[in-house]
Formats: sequence, structure tokens, C-alpha cells
Amino acid sequence: SLYTVIKRVCKTYKDGFLLKYGMNSWLLSPLLPRKIRPAILRSIGCKVGKGVFIGDNVKVDAGHADLILLEDHVHVAGGCRLLCHQRNLSNYFVGDDYAKLGYRLSPILLKKGCLIGMESFILPGVTVGEGAIIGAGSLVTKDIPAWTIATGRPAKVVKQIPVRKDENIDF
Repeated sequence: SLYTVIKRVCKTYKDGFLLKYGMNSWLLSPLLPRKIRPAILRSIGCKVGKGVFIGDNVKVDAGHADLILLEDHVHVAGGCRLLCHQRNLSNYFVGDDYAKLGYRLSPILLKKGCLIGMESFILPGVTVGEGAIIGAGSLVTKDIPAWTIATGRPAKVVKQIPVRKDENIDF
């Protein structure tokens, strides 16, 4: 209906304004990473847990924000991109028009306590496990297991994070 279209257009403009001017306001800079940026992401539809840190110039797929879930204590460093859609290339052949391809939508899940390094891209359908660390500049195309360090383009696991040994051992 016409009402639905107008409502969608107004939401798109509101969300765009919040993302452009609210996420990187120099006036509010002391409060932005842990208070205002997570609140802005919640207001556009992302599911954001407690204690989440959002760095400057983080871009989210605003049109599909409802597909983004950040659990408690997630850190997303500056310049990261969280993308929930990409062209569906499964039926793309020689001579086809790329512009006529549809999109594949998939959620992004960042589990408790994970860190996404600066300027990294998280693509649709990715889950980053609890406590995992994504190195700066990485392109995450597949799920990353919990308590690992992954880096690169595409991101690959380079290290398993060790379990802390008991420090109260008597000698």
C-alpha cells in the first residue's frame, strides 16, 4: 500500500541520518563507542547486547539491519563493514546481465566477546564465534570458530587461543 511505501521511505531517511551524523558526531565523541553507537544500531533494527563497543566509521547494512546480531561485549573496531546481502551468483553464466541478478540475504552473528579488527568486512551468513579475534583488514567469508584468531583475505584461522593454566599451583 501507499502507506507502507511512505513509512519505508521515512524509515530509510531517518536511519540514514542517524548513521551518517549520529555515528561519527565529534560533539558526542566521548560517549559514542559504548553508549550512543550501540543505541543507534538498536534504533535502526540491529540486535545489540550489553557492553558492545562500536568504533568510528563502522558501516552496517541499514536496509537489512534486522539480520545483524551482536551479543554481549562484542568489539567492532573502526572502519568495519557488516554486510547482510550480496549478489546471488549461483545462476550467473557467460552472457548474463549482472545487473539482473538477485540478492542473497543472510544474517550476521557476532558471538559474545569477539573482536572484529579495523577495516574488516563481514559478509552475509557469517558467524564469528565467542572470544574469536578477526585481524585488521580481513575479509570474513565463512564462519570463524570460538576462541581462535583469524586473519587475511579471505580470513583463515591462524591460531587457537590457549586455555589459561591454573596460576595457583604450589611448587
